[in-house]
Amino acid sequence: MKNKLATALLFAGVCMAGCSESFLDRPPLSQISADNFYQTTNDLRLATAALYGGKPWAEWNYTCYLPIGEVLSGNMAVNYWGDAVQLHTFSVSGSNEIMIASWKAMYKIIAHCNVTIKAIQEKAPASIPEKDRNGALAEAKFLRAYAYYNLALQWRDVPIIEDNTKLINAPLVYRNTVEDVYRFAANDLLFAAKHLPAKDAGRVTTWSAQGMLSKVYLTWAGLDAKGNGPRNQALLDSARLHAGNVCKQSGLTLLANYADLFKTQFNDNQESLFALQWAAGAGWLEGNMLQIYSPGGAEISAAGQAGWFSISPTYDLYKQYLGGDSLRRKATIMLKGDYYPELNAAGGGYKFSGNTGLKKHIIGTRVDNSAPTMSLTSSTEHNALLRLAEVYLIYAEAVMGNNTSTTNADALMYFNKVRTRAGLAPVASLDAETLFKERRVELAAEGHFWEDLVRLSYYNEPKAIKKLNEQERILFTYDDKGVVTKGDALGSITPANTTTFKFPIPSPEVTANPKLLEAPVPYSF
Repeated sequence: MKNKLATALLFAGVCMAGCSESFLDRPPLSQISADNFYQTTNDLRLATAALYGGKPWAEWNYTCYLPIGEVLSGNMAVNYWGDAVQLHTFSVSGSNEIMIASWKAMYKIIAHCNVTIKAIQEKAPASIPEKDRNGALAEAKFLRAYAYYNLALQWRDVPIIEDNTKLINAPLVYRNTVEDVYRFAANDLLFAAKHLPAKDAGRVTTWSAQGMLSKVYLTWAGLDAKGNGPRNQALLDSARLHAGNVCKQSGLTLLANYADLFKTQFNDNQESLFALQWAAGAGWLEGNMLQIYSPGGAEISAAGQAGWFSISPTYDLYKQYLGGDSLRRKATIMLKGDYYPELNAAGGGYKFSGNTGLKKHIIGTRVDNSAPTMSLTSSTEHNALLRLAEVYLIYAEAVMGNNTSTTNADALMYFNKVRTRAGLAPVASLDAETLFKERRVELAAEGHFWEDLVRLSYYNEPKAIKKLNEQERILFTYDDKGVVTKGDALGSITPANTTTFKFPIPSPEVTANPKLLEAPVPYSF
């Protein structure tokens, strides 16, 4: 067993190392597809376990997850980090290190998945039950689909790489159309939904795949509108079907307490459909490094070292919580005077003495988390990238579809489950603006709001631009008496326009592959 585990880790390490500079780097299969591995169901489980964490996810989780999802969208801001300020001010260039890291990380994950899929197909013997083989393939395809979905959101037309070994003879590739990228992701998720189990703690399930599939279909549905028009009804229906399956057939329920979602004792709870798996003791850019964003001192740090790269809520995000949404606000962002009994619990809890700061993902000390080897760079929070609450909101949006509002009983029921969990009164009808705001506050600091703005831009670009340009993308202070004072802007913000929702291809990738600047081509399915 130890030898096989070492082989699995070597597999992961070589694959990641082989993809360290660009997605065009080819993992050397001769080194990682060992003949004595992939011989049993347990071998396949070890191989796919490596897909849920590690270096490619760690760099993305720290460098891209919050800066792209939250800073770019106007929820948060980071000062003293020039590349993050570029996101905040809509002045992103092809040399922006955050966007370069996002591109590289997604293609590293894709390469890792591709190698795993190829090795299972070629090395796994017939003695392994077909359901176990297909289950392992399904895990890899789910994660590959997640990566392609992110690439499509950020760059639209991107290369679809299904077999990295083909790059040996043809290393320069064209981009494929964004429609085909979404179709490819959907095909992977359909396979995953068919072959994943209904339960598998810490790993993706058929409900994870169907939830992610509903998300892909909901976003893809807007492409036909080309910025201004109705969404594709067939794709909306598909989003409704798969989200509805999760809502009605999974047997899953929301966690009762919203704040518990972000505590390590509730890692991989029933609401978590896809979460990254992290262990304590990892080094720089190897583990979950989100606690580096902590606004507090050493008393709520893993190893006596305070957070040193604070990310702060904007005044625009703060405004979204006015009107009684206090449970989610306190679990998402800290304001001066907030008390958290779960942080520094052995010392009597923690009272925040700063002005504003991030609360989600800030989990406290080693003692708070029963993790004696946890460090500032290896939080044990399994941060969820897809939650049941989001699928509830996707279902409500898919039911509403191209209408401006709905009183559909099912849509209202699942929407109100999210709302009442937050301590808010249920609504009797639902409109697009209410749903958009609900997603923003429910999922704030979880990397989703930029995705929501891009999705909106597909079918109502003027509205998406207006939302960005009306934001108060400034920091603020909050004193002991609850007085809020607006601060200064972090830079001159370029007004959002039709180019804002699509990033320039990273300059190093263009240098390595000039074909990335040529017109995209259809993918051969």
